[in-house]
Amino acid sequence: MKQSLVFFFIVFSWSVIAQDRLASYIDVNNFKGNIALHNPSILHLIQGHPSGVIISWNQKTFGEKDWQQYYNYPDYGVSFLYQDMKNEVLGDNYSLLGHYNFYLLNRKLIFRVGTGVTYNTNPYDRVKNPRNIAYGSRFLSNTYAMLNYKKERLFDRLGFQAGVSLIHYSNANAKAPNTSTNTIALNFGFTYNLQKENPEYINTVTRGKFTEPIKFNFALRWGLNQSDLVGSKQFSHYILSAYADKRLNRKSAIQFGTDVFFSMFLKEYIKWRSIAFDAEADLVDSDYKRVGVFVGHELFISKLSIVTQAGYYAYYPYDFEGRTYFRLGMKRYFAKKWFATLTLKSHAAKAESGALGIGIRL
Repeated sequence: MKQSLVFFFIVFSWSVIAQDRLASYIDVNNFKGNIALHNPSILHLIQGHPSGVIISWNQKTFGEKDWQQYYNYPDYGVSFLYQDMKNEVLGDNYSLLGHYNFYLLNRKLIFRVGTGVTYNTNPYDRVKNPRNIAYGSRFLSNTYAMLNYKKERLFDRLGFQAGVSLIHYSNANAKAPNTSTNTIALNFGFTYNLQKENPEYINTVTRGKFTEPIKFNFALRWGLNQSDLVGSKQFSHYILSAYADKRLNRKSAIQFGTDVFFSMFLKEYIKWRSIAFDAEADLVDSDYKRVGVFVGHELFISKLSIVTQAGYYAYYPYDFEGRTYFRLGMKRYFAKKWFATLTLKSHAAKAESGALGIGIRL
C-alpha cells in the first residue's frame, strides 16, 4: 500500500506543478493542538500538545482555464509537514503532500485540503515499541485540512494567516495495529509573495446550465491489507465496480452502482475464527466475498475529482464490521475516458483498506 501511495502522490504532484507559473507564494504555519480521543484504546498515547510546522509552496491561478474561474481562482501546491507528537512512543512525523486552496468571503477566508505520504520515526514493534498501536507501519497516509483567515501583502510582499487545522495519519489498515491519530490544532503563520504584482483575473466563462448524458464507469481496484490481528499476514484484495453517473452541473455528479469485493484477508480471518472459537466452528465454510450497492458524489476539479460514496452489502454471508460501508478518494483523469483512483474504504470511522485502481468512463 505504501508503494501505491507514493506512486499516486508523484502523479498528483506532477499534474499540478507542470503548468504555467504566473504567480506564486510561500507560507509557513506553526501549529499546536491536541490529539482527539476518537478511540479509547489510544488514551495512553495522548500526553502533551503536539506541535509542528507546515511549509508550503502555492501556485496562484487567474482563470487561464475554465475550471479555475468556476472555483473562484484557487491555488494549488506542495506542502512539507513536520509534527512532534509529544510522546516518544508515537515518534515524529515527516510528510510530503499535494494541496489545493479554495477562497471564500471575498478571498479573506482560505480552506486548504491536502493529502500525501508520511514517514514515522517510531512505528509499532512487538518487542521495541509495543505501545504504539496507532501506527503499525513506518509509512503512513496523511490528510490535512486547514481553515485560515488570510491577509496578503500587509507589509510589501509579506502577509499573515491564522486559523485551525485537522491532521490525520493512518496506514489504511495495510498493517496492524492501525488505530490512527487525529490532531486538532490552532495555527499561525506568514505568507510571502514571490512576485511584486499579480496578473489580472480573467472572467470569460459563461455560467449557463451544463448538461451531459449519463456516463457508465467500470473500475478495478487493488490493495494490501490485513485484519486487526497483530502479526497476521498481509493479503491482496480486489474490487470490481460498475456504476452510472449523472452530471448535475460543471462541478458535481451523482453516482449509483455496485461493488464486488474479494478480500483475501477475510478468508483467512474466517478460518482463524472458526479454529479459535468453538461457537464459530460451523462458519468455516462461509463465503468471504461480498457484494455491495452504493450511492455517491463526484466533485470535478480540472482533471482531478473527489469521490465520496456510501454503500450497503446486499450479499453479506459473513458478519464483519456491519453491512454499511463508506469510500472516500480521488480520481485523476487521463485523456477523456481513462482514470486512476486512490480510495479508502471504511466501516464508520474504522478503516478496512486502501486501494489503487484504474477505470474507464464511457
